[in-house]
Amino acid sequence: MTETLDSGSPSALDGIPLEREHRLNPPAVLGELRTTEPVARLRFPDGHLGWLITSHELARAVLADRRFSSRSELRHSPVRVGGQVSPRPQPAKPGMFIGMDGEDHARYRKLLTGQFTVRRMNKLKPRIEQIVADHLAALRAAGPGADLVREFALPVPSMVICELLGVPYEDRDEFQRETRTTFNLDNDFEVIMAAFQRIEAFVADLVRRKHDEPGDDMLTGLIETGELTDEEVANMGLLLLVAGHETTANMIGIGTLALLEHPEQLQALREDPTLIDNAVEELMRYLTIIQLGPSRVALEDVEVGGVVIAAGDNVLISAPAVNRDPKRFERPDELDFRRSATGHLGFGHGVHQCLGQQLARIEMRVAYHALIREFPDLRLAVPAAEVPMRSDMAIYGVHSLPVAF
Repeated sequence: MTETLDSGSPSALDGIPLEREHRLNPPAVLGELRTTEPVARLRFPDGHLGWLITSHELARAVLADRRFSSRSELRHSPVRVGGQVSPRPQPAKPGMFIGMDGEDHARYRKLLTGQFTVRRMNKLKPRIEQIVADHLAALRAAGPGADLVREFALPVPSMVICELLGVPYEDRDEFQRETRTTFNLDNDFEVIMAAFQRIEAFVADLVRRKHDEPGDDMLTGLIETGELTDEEVANMGLLLLVAGHETTANMIGIGTLALLEHPEQLQALREDPTLIDNAVEELMRYLTIIQLGPSRVALEDVEVGGVVIAAGDNVLISAPAVNRDPKRFERPDELDFRRSATGHLGFGHGVHQCLGQQLARIEMRVAYHALIREFPDLRLAVPAAEVPMRSDMAIYGVHSLPVAF
């Protein structure tokens, strides 16, 4: 796992560990590092020598420190894609605010925050409940052995984000297919970029149509601010479209697997539905599906945990390791819906914290609550060891989840 670098250099991890000994636990080496070397040297695929952070306290400190940048053009990829070293990213395109700092990031984020209003979220909740009910009916109609991912976990957040953004739901298969391509680490870089460009073109065309056919949706709202070009609106919409269904869908899928593998927690939730808020936060903490980050780049020399991180060094935070830190969470390797898991970094931290986290929470609360209510005898239709895990993807989860009831 480690190797010696140049004379006088410390040993370093040769790439971020992704191989898991148990499907629901982070790689064991991450826990070992958290104990012995919470700020560890990490060699990136292109040879860049950066850092890996596995401590919850230090991760929060880095994410809150403006001396660390999110600018795309400063980053090195922490993994090979399709066995290849990825080219260095270019500066973020207009509207791609997750790859920006300072005033540029703040301007876009403020405009988008104005679209995630309490009114819009409250208006969406009954619709989410109806979407969940419809897809639970489809799951039941599919019968025992049905794939919960295909029938429920994937279509629910896909339909929600389509309605929020004003994307025609009949187009969902296209962007779902392209999104899966972009997140698959086994694909060649050129294949990933081609899929991403097709999603870009799809959203750009949708924005053009919104000028003639405006609606009560987020893309129309961004256009009507009068402060954004079509390119900016399209790129902001693209970020929301990709992130808004891929992450939540995987949490619903792997979260259901975790419930079925922890029957005592499932029973506790059935007996006390008021635990649902705790359950969602604890599943976010325990499962932590973001495998590759968040990441930052030091803009100047910064001391973190007694280690000096030099200007230009890339810092990768292992969210799965951070959320299992025993210094922050008692008995971190246990799933416990009665604990308070607030403070987990499943949605990030600092100025780049996930904008759609409240929507994601609503979706998961409604989905889990309805699923366990409507299917009291839900169980796996295959041995747990045969459930195909998304080990090949940037976002962890299950490829499919055959269930019986």
